Order: sequence, then C-alpha cells, then structure tokens
Amino acid sequence: MTNDGDNAANFGQRENNEVPKELPRPIVPKSAAEVLRPEPGVPPPKRSRKARSQTVIFLNFIMSVMVFAAIGAGLGAYYGKREFEKAGPAADAATFVVKRGSGVGDVATQLENRNLITDARVFRYGAKILKLENKLKAGEYEIRAGASMRDILASLSSGKSVLHSLTIPEGLTVMQILTRIGENEVLTGDMPADVPPEGSLLADTQRFSRGTTRAEIVQKLMNDQKKLVDEIWARRQPNLPIKDINEFVTLASIVEKETGKADERPRVAGVFINRLNKGMRLQSDPTIIYGIYGGRGKPADVPIRRSDIDKQTPYNTYQIDGLPPTPIANPGKDALEAVANPSKTEDLFFVADGTGGHVFAPSLDEHNENVARWREIEAKAAQEAKAKAAGGARAVEGQSQ
Repeated sequence: MTNDGDNAANFGQRENNEVPKELPRPIVPKSAAEVLRPEPGVPPPKRSRKARSQTVIFLNFIMSVMVFAAIGAGLGAYYGKREFEKAGPAADAATFVVKRGSGVGDVATQLENRNLITDARVFRYGAKILKLENKLKAGEYEIRAGASMRDILASLSSGKSVLHSLTIPEGLTVMQILTRIGENEVLTGDMPADVPPEGSLLADTQRFSRGTTRAEIVQKLMNDQKKLVDEIWARRQPNLPIKDINEFVTLASIVEKETGKADERPRVAGVFINRLNKGMRLQSDPTIIYGIYGGRGKPADVPIRRSDIDKQTPYNTYQIDGLPPTPIANPGKDALEAVANPSKTEDLFFVADGTGGHVFAPSLDEHNENVARWREIEAKAAQEAKAKAAGGARAVEGQSQ
C-alpha cells in the first residue's frame, strides 16, 4: 500500500523507464504569399558518367537506326514478296516480246507500261533474288490473265516462247519459197544476199519464235535439206544411172513435179530410171515449164502448147538427152526416197488417169491407148464445164430481168 507521503514526494517526476512525449508544435499561420508559393519538386536523379558518354550516345543512335532499318527491311520484304506473288493486273491474256539483248530493267519497265505488272522495281528485285536477271530468253511469250510477277519471270526465263509456223510445200522453186519467207510478217531482217541453188531448200513446216530472221530460216532450210539428201543418197540402190548427188536431186525434183501422190512416186521414179538405162529421153512436161518460166512457175491458166514442147531450152527433156543441168524444184523426202529406191517394173510411159493419179504402160501402143482414154476424159470434162458455165450465165440473165 502506497502512502500519501511517497506520492507527494514523487509528484512532478516521471518514472525511470518512461519516455518523455514530444509536445505538439504550435500552429503558425502562413501568410498569403507563402500559401500561393509552389512547393519545390523532387529533384531528378543525377545522370551517371556512363550515360553522359558521347560513345554511348553514338552507339545508342546506331542501334536505333539498325532496329528501324531492320523493321523497314522486314516490311519492305513482306510488301515485295506479296506484290511479287499476288495475281497481276492483266485482265486478259496478252503476248509480250523480249527483244534480243534486253536487260531485266528494260523488260520490267515495258511490263509495267503495258500494265502486266504493278511495280517494275519489285520485278527487278525478284529477278535478282531468284538469280534470273541474266537468264531472260529472247522471244514472244503468252502472258495469261492475272499472271503474277513470279509466273511472268518464270515464263520469260524458260525460253518456251510462242512458236509461229511457216509451211513450205514440196515442189516449190527457190524463188517461190523465198517469196513466202519474205512475205511472212513475223520474221525480221532482209533476205540473204546470195540466192540458194535450186533444190537446196527443205520442204517442211518450220516453227520459229518472233524475232527470228529471214536469213536464219533460209540457212536452216539449206542445212536441213543437205542433211536429208546426204542421208538418203547414202542408202540408195546400187547401179542407178545417176552420176552424182546433183543428178539425184534433179531427178527427185522431176518426180516431185510429176505426181502429188506419195504412193505413185516410186513407180514414176522407176519409169525415169528405166528410160535413163535405155537411153530414152525423159519427156517430162514440168521440165518444159521450168525451161520457159524458170523459178516463177507457169500461170495456172496457161496450157502447154506444141510450140512449148518444141522449144529449145537446157531443161526441156523432150529436146535434150539425160537430165537437166539443175533441179527444177525443191523435192520432198518422199520424192528423194523414191529415186533412191525406185520401183522395179518394165514401165516406160505414164499418163494422167483423171483421178489425180496416173496409168502406167511398158509399151508405146499401150501408152497410146491410155492417152486416148485420157483425152476422152479431158473432152468430157471440158463439155461439162462449158455446160455448167452456160447454165450459170442463163441463171444470172434470168435474175437481171
């Protein structure tokens, strides 16, 4: 029990372990200027010496440029790949010509100008990436509607260009063949300065791309004909009455002009071989025509007259012995094969039979009978043609009344 005396003695004193409490500060009112004055902000942290280094700043700049460049390159590559592979703007199929010596830049510009691609730069870059910039082939190419740049580039580098054709029938003269070549609008350039020899051009259908020159076609016809003639001449029958390869082609040209039926050519060749063996003149009408008209050919409405048969020319086999000095046309493969391997018969004569073919005979008497029948056929055909013409004239006259 604590007594009052002790409490009185300890009055005003804290216990030994009691922490004295801080008395509240008196509130001092601020003036109006102090209230309106802004309080100072928190100062920024001090920059390190490393951050303030010029080298670090430069490296940061370079890194930033590289990052943006990589992003730009990625976006460019994405755009380029999409443009390169997406469907093109061409609404319809078209043809495009790559001229000889054209570079990928010229080709790209031409494609863009013709609205076949959307961006020449993308085409050039695509060609470079695919390593096709130096592999474009000259020629004419078909571009399908909606073809992508990748499709077009693949086509132009494939060499599979559009091929045009020129047919050279058997039996034409060199002059007639050169006229056809000269009139072809796809071929380019002039004709060769030197006219090829008669019989030296191949009768065949030539396939070529736009831009091929006329001189190239002529040279190819000569090369191909020489190869063909050499091959057939090498496997000819032995003991033919033909001295050399020129006579071989000459006789083949006569056979070519005498009949248009392939199955008759060996037999026609056999007749001429028999005549040469017997020393008989060939008496071939096509040689009369060539001697008079040369490579121009006889007009279709001009008949052979008796005066033509009697006319002296180096080619008229009614007037000369043996073969003419040169071929009278360019023979085809069948005519050459027929002369190299003629039919073995006794025939010495043949005459037209009225059906496009011929009837053959070993003797003159039999031949004369065949000729008489042929003349009857001709006379009948002439009468029918005259009657038909008269009937047509009457019909026209009736319509005009």
